Amino acid sequence: MKNNMGTADKVIRILLAALFSYLYFTKTVEGTAATVLLVLGGVFLLTSVISFCPLYTLFGISTCKTK
Repeated sequence: MKNNMGTADKVIRILLAALFSYLYFTKTVEGTAATVLLVLGGVFLLTSVISFCPLYTLFGISTCKTK
């Protein structure tokens, strides 16, 4: 598994995951939309930690700086 996410991409995903968690736990968003946001936030957090996004591979995208 080759890294395909840059630093800015990881930071944005972590911030979005935090925002989605905040919306979920403060009950600003409820129901199915809240569950979807929480799961999406978890995916964003996981992909940020491992620096790999499977969708980027499918579309041939890489935000990681080349050396």
